[in-house]
Formats: sequence, C-alpha cells, structure tokens
Amino acid sequence: MPSAGAEAVMNDPTDQRFMREALALAGRAAAAGEVPVAALIVERDEIVAQAYNRREMWQDPTAHAEMIAIRKAAARRGTWRLTGLTLYVTLEPCTMCIGAIIHSRLLRIVFGAWDPKAGACGSLLNVPSTPRLNHFVQVTGGVGEKESQALLQSFFRTLRTEAGVDAQL
Repeated sequence: MPSAGAEAVMNDPTDQRFMREALALAGRAAAAGEVPVAALIVERDEIVAQAYNRREMWQDPTAHAEMIAIRKAAARRGTWRLTGLTLYVTLEPCTMCIGAIIHSRLLRIVFGAWDPKAGACGSLLNVPSTPRLNHFVQVTGGVGEKESQALLQSFFRTLRTEAGVDAQL
C-alpha cells in the first residue's frame, strides 16, 4: 500500500521492539472499548510518552493516540519542540495527527497498519512528502503491519457481532 515518500519496511530490531510495546498498549485500548490504536514517543531508547485512543472515553474527536502522546511528551520535556524523537504508532496517522507531528518537529514516524480511508502518510494522502512544509519528518510504514491489522479487524468484527451486524460486511 505504500506510495512515494514512505520508506520501505526495514527489519530494525529497535523499531520492532517499540512497535510490540505499542501493540500491547493498543490491546489495552480495545479492552477499554476504544479503537485499538496506540502511540509511543521515544528518545534514545527511552519511552518519553505513551497513549492510546480515548475518543470514546473523553468524547473528544481530537483524542487520537498520537495527539495525546505529543501533549504528554511536550509537557515532560517542557517544550513543544520534540526534535530528535521518534513516534511509534500502530496505525498510519491521519491528517490531523500528521499536522501535529510536523508542527511538534518530531524526527521520525514508524507506523504499523496502512489506513486507506484516512491515512495521510502514503495511503490516502502523503502529507510528509509535501516539499513546501517547514519541517521534514522521516516515515517508515508497515512495521508490525499484520499484527496491527489483525488487532483492528478483530476489534471491529467484535463490534459488528455485538451489534448484530453480519460479520462478513
């Protein structure tokens, strides 16, 4: 699913390790009734901030995992400039989130599943590759892609089953 601009998936052990941690956190989101998306912000092998979606809990359309993690990292560092940090997220960021990622000056994004309906890092749109932006962020997509997809598919299958909707939709 990648388009021009997103790096090919590399087998970086650090990326794999942090994506596994993000996936475990996404599982907690699912258990809480949230869409299972989680984000970690990492600096030199240390997790600075972590979050999962809380749109349902907070009834806030901006409560995406990435947005919450960015706010936490900025508070912890005492600055909105998150230069040199990497964001790990289980689903390709949307336009809102990639905007916040660019404005916060994150160095890099590593994401799991591609999002053909709302992804803004190569699926639907490719915002990071826009040459006129004031900040460039490196993007690596598809790390832990199968696990991320499976978690999302299982969550939505369960929702449809509980709602009495045909699970084959």
